[in-house]
Amino acid sequence: MAEGADSLRKNWLASLAHERRASPHTLRAYGDDVARFLGFQAQHTGGALSEKSLAKLTPADMRAFITFRRNEGLGPGGVQRALAAVRSFYKFLAREGVLDNAAARSIRTPRVRRGLPRPLSVEDASRAIAEAGGHDVEWMGARDAALLTLLYGAGLRISEALSLKRGDVPLGETLTVIGKGRKQRAVPVLPLVASALGDYAAKIPFTGAPSSPLFLSRRGLAMSAREAQSLMQRLRGRLGLPEKSTPHALRHSFATHILQGGGDLRSVQELLGHASLSTTQIYTAMDTRQLLETYTKAHPRAGKG
Repeated sequence: MAEGADSLRKNWLASLAHERRASPHTLRAYGDDVARFLGFQAQHTGGALSEKSLAKLTPADMRAFITFRRNEGLGPGGVQRALAAVRSFYKFLAREGVLDNAAARSIRTPRVRRGLPRPLSVEDASRAIAEAGGHDVEWMGARDAALLTLLYGAGLRISEALSLKRGDVPLGETLTVIGKGRKQRAVPVLPLVASALGDYAAKIPFTGAPSSPLFLSRRGLAMSAREAQSLMQRLRGRLGLPEKSTPHALRHSFATHILQGGGDLRSVQELLGHASLSTTQIYTAMDTRQLLETYTKAHPRAGKG
């Protein structure tokens, strides 16, 4: 008996979660994209979608969906992700022997102009960490300072930092983290980072097993990425930091300041856990831009014909 489109979507998401080990963020984003795709195609083709109708969709149907999403305000990056999700869905259906339709693969992916990272200055990063430690609740101040020190001092993604367990403390000279694609890497630990996490761990008022989360909410539950983002939002207001001062900006700051201090690109690639060197090279582009801006302002011949 043929399965309905939504049932196929759920099977695909289960495959992404268990076989591909996709992150919760990817599952949510991809799942939403394909749900929108199926909803649009059901209206576009005039009926509930089944295996047979999914197999019959044409490149024109795919382009109609992209046009619809663009008209809703979706930018090039969102279109690129939506296409990736739909292609992943169809690839799964082909691999499982459900159906094979090359229409999604025939659509050209829009180019996305990658924006340059917006790191904090050394001074602003230090100010943010110091201000975070001044929480009214002592252990929460220690937590916030430890989290920001970890992001800036080790270059972790917020998901990597929040995945740490109570048993990871005290930290040694290196910390093993699981990054994107379930790839494992070892990150050097500065004494300052180890000290901040040790201080926080000693002040946690809740008991917990070594396997329980290290970073906790006020109520003793696992701290969420949204709470970390709210923390940086409050610090932006108090300190007058730029709008792009997010938890991820501290990771950008880590990479930028290492390169500015003479670190080499390959080492930064390893520290950040980038699969491709081209991803890391964006930091050199940013450094070049800053150099040109300085030149334009300072050189006596700048701006003259």
